[in-house]
Amino acid sequence: MLLGLDVGATRATAVAIDETGTVHAAASAEYPADGRPSGGLEQDPSEWWRASQRVLAKVAGTAGGEAAGIGLTGQTAGSVFMDARGIVVRPAMVGGDQRARAQSVAIADRVGRDRLLEITGNPVVSDGLASTLLWVRDVEPVQFRHTRRVLAPKDYVRLMLTGEAVTDVTDASSTTLLDLRRRTWSREILDALEIPPAWLPDVQESPAISGGLRPSVAGELGLPGRLPIAAGASGEAAAAIGCGIVEAGLISSSIRRDAVLFAPADHVIIDPTGRLDAGCHALPQRYRLRARTAAAGAALHWWGGILGGHFTRDDLYQLAASAPVGSNGLFFLPHFESASSTPDDAGGRGAFAGLRAHHTRADLTRAVMEGVIFGLRDGLDRLRKLGIEVRQVRAPRRGGGAWLWRQLQADIFGVPVASMAATASPAMGAALLAGVACGRYASVADAAQHAVHPGKLIEPDPRRSALYEGLYRTFMTLAPAIAVDVESSTRGVAQPG
Repeated sequence: MLLGLDVGATRATAVAIDETGTVHAAASAEYPADGRPSGGLEQDPSEWWRASQRVLAKVAGTAGGEAAGIGLTGQTAGSVFMDARGIVVRPAMVGGDQRARAQSVAIADRVGRDRLLEITGNPVVSDGLASTLLWVRDVEPVQFRHTRRVLAPKDYVRLMLTGEAVTDVTDASSTTLLDLRRRTWSREILDALEIPPAWLPDVQESPAISGGLRPSVAGELGLPGRLPIAAGASGEAAAAIGCGIVEAGLISSSIRRDAVLFAPADHVIIDPTGRLDAGCHALPQRYRLRARTAAAGAALHWWGGILGGHFTRDDLYQLAASAPVGSNGLFFLPHFESASSTPDDAGGRGAFAGLRAHHTRADLTRAVMEGVIFGLRDGLDRLRKLGIEVRQVRAPRRGGGAWLWRQLQADIFGVPVASMAATASPAMGAALLAGVACGRYASVADAAQHAVHPGKLIEPDPRRSALYEGLYRTFMTLAPAIAVDVESSTRGVAQPG
C-alpha cells in the first residue's frame, strides 16, 4: 500500500492506494482556523499533528497490506515558527492571512519587482513565507528573537514523523525565497532580507526520500519503523499529479478556496506582468505556470451565507442551473482578495455589475459561478500567450450538481474538460509520489500512467461557447473600471486603523 497525507486548510486527509490507483482506505479529521479582525488567519500546528496521527492510524488499520511509503502534501501557504528546541513560538500564519501586505511591498521595493520575477518567477505575496517572516520581525520582536526554524504546514508534520527538517521544490517555490532555475534557496534574496539560511529546511525534489518514520511514532500509528517518506509536494502540485498533469497540453483546474489553473512546462517561463506565477513541478527538473484568483473559489460559499445560510451547495447549483447563459445580463467579479503586491493589483474588490430589479436569486447565483470561470479564462488566455498548449482541462469530480462547474469551464474555455474521479486529490498525488520514492513506479509519469484514470469528457457546446465569448469580453472591461472607481471614490476618506 502507498499512503498519502494531506495537511489541508481545514482538515487532514489520508488515503491508502494500491499501484493501480484503487483507494483501499481513506480518513479525514478537521481542525479549526482562527480568523482575526486584522486580516490574520492562524492555526495551531499541534492540531495538524493530532489530526494527521488519527487519519494515518485509521488508514493503516483498515487498508490491509503492508505500507511501502508515505507521501506528504498540504496547504500551499503557511509558516510555522519554531525555536532552537523545536518548540512552536506562535500560531502558524496560513494561506489568506493578509497582515503582511506592508512587508510584501517592502520586499518588492528592497529586492526590486523585476529582480524578484527574474529569480523566483513570482511577484511577492503577503501570505508567503518571506512576507510573514518579516511581519513577525516587525510586529512580534520577542517571537522573532526566539525563531530558529520556519517550516510549511506539511513540513512541520514531516518533522514530527521523521525528525528531519525538509521541504520540497514545489512548496519552496511559493516562499519568494527560491532561486527557480537552481531549485535552491536564493542567497541574494536571503541576504537582502537578512534571513538566516539556517532557518530554512533542506530543499529536495518531490519524489525523493526525505527520511524514515521514527520507530516511536511508527508504533503509535501501526506502521513499520523507518518507512520511507517522500518529500512530497504542495497541495496544488500534488493535485496536479493526482489528475495526471505530467505532459504538455494537459492542465488542471481546481476550484476550492482559490480558483487555480496549473500547467506543466519543460523549462522556466516567467510572465513579465506577474499575473501568472512560475514554480517547480513535482516532476524532477520540470516547471509549472499557475493562474490563481485568490478566494474566488470561496465565492459560492460566501453567496450561500448571504442568502441566509440554509442553502446547501446542491441547492445553489440547482439555482444556477435554472438561470440562462449570461445570468440575464448580470456579471459578478470574484476578486474579493489579492495577495499580490504587483502595481496592477486590483486590490481585492468584488462586485455585481449590471444588477437590475428583474434579477432573481438564480441569476445572482449563476453570475457568481460564471464570474469565477471568467476569472480563470483570463488566466487561460495568458497561459496561451506564453506558449502553453491547452488541449484538455482536468477537473476533480465532486458530488451533486458540481457538474455545472465543469460544463461552465468547457463552454467558457472552449476546450474539453475531463471529469476526474473524486480520488484525484492532493492526498492521491502524494501517495503516487511515495510510490516513486520507494521504487514502485519508475517515474512520476509512470505513476500517472498506471494509477490515474480520467473519467467522462465534457465537450464545449458551440452555441453556449459563442455566447460566452462575447460575455467574457465584457467581463474583462469591468474589473479595471471597478478598481478605478473604488479607488477614486475612497480617496481622501479616512481608513480604519
